[in-house]
Amino acid sequence: MIEVREVKTRKEKKEFLDFPLRLYKGSPYFVPPLYGDEKKIFSKNYVYYDTCDAVYFNAYKNGKIAGRISGILQRSSNEKTGENRIRFTRFDSINDKKVAKALFDAVEKWGASKGMDIVCGPLGFSDLEREGLLVEGFDELSTFEEQYNYDYYEELIKYCGYEKEVEWVESKIYAPDEGDDTIQKMADFIMKRYNLHYGEADGVNDFLDKYADAFFELLDEAYKDIYGTVPFTDGMKKMLISNFKLIIDLNHCGVVLDENDKVVALGLCFPSLSKAVQKSYGHITPMALGRLLKAIKHPKILDLGLIAVAPEYKNKGVNALIAAGLVRMLREDGIEYAETNLNLVDNHSIRNQWKRFNAVQHKRRRAYIKKLS
Repeated sequence: MIEVREVKTRKEKKEFLDFPLRLYKGSPYFVPPLYGDEKKIFSKNYVYYDTCDAVYFNAYKNGKIAGRISGILQRSSNEKTGENRIRFTRFDSINDKKVAKALFDAVEKWGASKGMDIVCGPLGFSDLEREGLLVEGFDELSTFEEQYNYDYYEELIKYCGYEKEVEWVESKIYAPDEGDDTIQKMADFIMKRYNLHYGEADGVNDFLDKYADAFFELLDEAYKDIYGTVPFTDGMKKMLISNFKLIIDLNHCGVVLDENDKVVALGLCFPSLSKAVQKSYGHITPMALGRLLKAIKHPKILDLGLIAVAPEYKNKGVNALIAAGLVRMLREDGIEYAETNLNLVDNHSIRNQWKRFNAVQHKRRRAYIKKLS
């Protein structure tokens, strides 16, 4: 017998949060989110609830939890696209089509009650959250920023009537061969041609004071037409800045300024936290805190976070300046490789950039869509 219940009680909330930790227990590839951060979805003051409605469901098979799912009505996204969509996210299930169908039926019914006629996902509240279903790379360690899932998930989602809408790929980026200075030469040429220079700062706080406002403005402009993105709210900005202060290293980020000191490009890399949070299942224990601090101060792997170029410089090779900074990190900072995280398959400008490196494509993700009758 399968029963689906909307998550309301303290016990149900804990079951929702704990289910993936139990499902992937022992997996060497699954990386949990920070448990304390994930709990915030059940706070009425959660940062996204000024622009979103959300619902959470647990599925039980013979009285035992067997799956979970969340539905999101992202009003800012719908206003941008003119569509009536809801998103599904945080879908996890045992390999049982009836369990999956019951969960998706619950989300679809909720969406229809809100006047929506399309369901898509996996997508979070914004592209700052985990998105996309893993369809290749099941034997690769997940990044902290993205979700791992078992290989049977796609079959479950297709069984529920969903079709592929978009696709992303991910790559490991290694430094170019020794002696290959093509990227640096290109960066020097572009810098001189357009009278550009790198922004400077005396520490993280000074960096954020100088560039945070322009940083978010540029991201909104550069990302506005990218699938699944939404404009930054004040709450999102505050959350992101708070997170930056904890993990950012000025050696692993940079901004490019024009002759009037306007930000025209930016690149942010974060230390990989994957292995640091695996053993504690996302809980911040004293030992986990020690691993986190070590990962932040002495990273071996970098996760590429946010890269953006002002539209007026998009086809002028300015991304070479960001690429040159990445080459330096890979060659001089003891970094083994960088993970790109998600690149849309039709984002040829960003994907072509990695061809100048020794790159290995190792993961693929998809988002799906279903029209409600």
